[in-house]
Amino acid sequence: MLISDETILYYAPHIILGLLLYFAGMYINHSADTRLINLRSENKGYQIPKGWLFKYVSCPNHFGEIVEWFGFAIVGLSLPAFSFAIWTFCNLIPRTLNHHEWYHENFEDYPKNRKAVI
Repeated sequence: MLISDETILYYAPHIILGLLLYFAGMYINHSADTRLINLRSENKGYQIPKGWLFKYVSCPNHFGEIVEWFGFAIVGLSLPAFSFAIWTFCNLIPRTLNHHEWYHENFEDYPKNRKAVI
C-alpha cells in the first residue's frame, strides 16, 4: 500500500514538535491550576505554592498556557494561529508579572530567586 501525501503530513516535523509542545503545555497548565486549587481548598488563606515548577516560576500555569498555544501555532502554521499565540503571550505576561509582584509584597519569605514565568 502506498503512503498518501496526507499521511506524510501527519509525520511532518512541525506537526510532531507542535503537538509535543501543545500537550506538554496543556499538562503544565492543568497540573499547576490543580495544585493552586488544592492550596485554596485547605482553608488556610493564601499560601506560597511550593515544589514542582513553582520552585522556578511564580505562575507555571501561565507558562504552560503560553507553551500550549505556541505548540498550536506550530502545528497550524498560519497567521491566525501565531497571532493567537502572540496575543496569549502579551496577555499573560503582564498578569504574571502582577502575580509575581503580589507574592513579593504579601510574603516576606517568598523565594527571591523565583522568576515570574520564564
